[in-house]
Amino acid sequence: MIDPEFLSFDSNGLYCKFGNFYLDPQKPVENSVISHAHADHAVSGSQNVFCTDATAAIMQHRYKKNASAQFFVKVCREKFILNGIKVTFFPAGHIVGSVQVLLEFAEIKYLYTGDFKLQPDITCEPAQFVEADVLITESTFADPAITHPYPPDEIKKLNEFDHNVLLGAYSLGKAQRLISLINQHCSNRKILVHHAILPVNKIYEQFSFPPGRYESYNRKLMKAGNNYVYVVPPLTFDSYFRAKNVMRIFASGWKNLHRNNDLELYISDHADWEDILIVINLVKPKQVWTLHGDGSHLKSYFRDKLTVKVLQ
Repeated sequence: MIDPEFLSFDSNGLYCKFGNFYLDPQKPVENSVISHAHADHAVSGSQNVFCTDATAAIMQHRYKKNASAQFFVKVCREKFILNGIKVTFFPAGHIVGSVQVLLEFAEIKYLYTGDFKLQPDITCEPAQFVEADVLITESTFADPAITHPYPPDEIKKLNEFDHNVLLGAYSLGKAQRLISLINQHCSNRKILVHHAILPVNKIYEQFSFPPGRYESYNRKLMKAGNNYVYVVPPLTFDSYFRAKNVMRIFASGWKNLHRNNDLELYISDHADWEDILIVINLVKPKQVWTLHGDGSHLKSYFRDKLTVKVLQ
């Protein structure tokens, strides 16, 4: 029987009381199961962290000695026991090392997706879904009005002009995916990378998901020629709001982040409405629990056909 209190939110985040651990807690805790290394899912300072090797490497790079007292590195598709709960990781397709977390207790399966995407991305392992009684899904873009465009078509917009580009992107995941897409679809473009992104690229290469060719930023190169794309983190992008002789572009699935830019580049690392419906069909859950967004559209869409519970 599905227990509606198997997972619940408290002041630290999403808690599994039966196993005494948190999924992607918002504060340091004793036992933490981390789906991926983005800062809104992987905080520093927890006592015991259960995650993949790539997630541990990124957390150690970012948080240094404060990352965790102890890491327990697990591989995808291999079951382990955490305080009586059977736990299995499956790839989420979000960024390198990202996983979904399958929890099994009292003959009920609960699948926590974390952040995920279905669009192809050669810089991380593709998502793999399993059947479960309860699907706990992100709902970042769970809106019928939102459809993510095909990323190759978006990135090919850079072929329509030869000006240098200041390309804003999150340092972990987005930057590596963009470098890969530019290499695949914009052969005339030369890629320069901000120094803050370089160590993350090295971690991707360490785990056999290289983004492709790029160079460390060199101011003289951009001044001397065209067709350069300089990939920078958000703070740097925002600080160059008066940059001259470059096209300012920020890659994101959020419309508000495209305001005042020279070109819209809609590339998201999250599932859109249709993707979430596909996953529900694959997982075949009896109930869907939503978080990280607005689950009201899913609740309205399924009505009496499927129980949809909004966790957050």
